[in-house]
Amino acid sequence: MLFYSFFKSLVGKDVVVELKNDLSICGTLHSVDQYLNIKLTDISVTDTEKYPHMLSVKNCFIRGSVVRYVQLPADEVDTQLLQDAARKEATVPTR
Repeated sequence: MLFYSFFKSLVGKDVVVELKNDLSICGTLHSVDQYLNIKLTDISVTDTEKYPHMLSVKNCFIRGSVVRYVQLPADEVDTQLLQDAARKEATVPTR
């Protein structure tokens, strides 16, 4: 739940999502769900020559299992808060 809560706090920010098939999509994070599926709006593809069919796409839904990386704006990430939340989650006993 830590990553889900973290990504929910980034809704409305610009991110770059790199997929496992090497496609990188830049866009505004519109929503994310508990499976880390991502919906982006106002998208653009970093390599338009390799993926010309993506030029006409403006919004997309990305299944969480195909995401390799999500590049976030550095000024939007509160690393101290994230580290504290990770420590707190690690100390909670599992059932």
